[in-house]
Amino acid sequence: MKILSLLLLTLFVATGCCSQKKTDMTSTQIEYSAMSRGYYKSIVVQNKSVSVTKERNAEAVQSKIDDAKWNEIVTAYSKVNLENLSSLKAPTDKRTYDGAAIGNLKITKDGKTYETAGFDNGFPPKEIEKLVNLLVDFSKE
Repeated sequence: MKILSLLLLTLFVATGCCSQKKTDMTSTQIEYSAMSRGYYKSIVVQNKSVSVTKERNAEAVQSKIDDAKWNEIVTAYSKVNLENLSSLKAPTDKRTYDGAAIGNLKITKDGKTYETAGFDNGFPPKEIEKLVNLLVDFSKE
């Protein structure tokens, strides 16, 4: 009986340590936009697909996201505190004198929208830097 108890306890601990909670992203939309007088970019990620618009009034280019890249996005997203998103401080202020386009991250989850204050395109707040950089990579392809 002791051996059976020990075996069950070991199995329980091993499965608890090895399994990670997967973040459910089926009802989540992540949108990154950057704009200034002569610049426009919009990247929308939802349900393993991405839509990229590089010019105002242009047609969006849609594509699928491979599993490896999707897992990176899910991991970066899971580290973002949605409630504090609007209070993040931008590390630079180039956008105030047209030195950089204004970047913005908007996340819609379960019908509720969370949005950052404007920050310099290319210089996001540290708390969302990994996620923003993963999104911007889609516009470079």
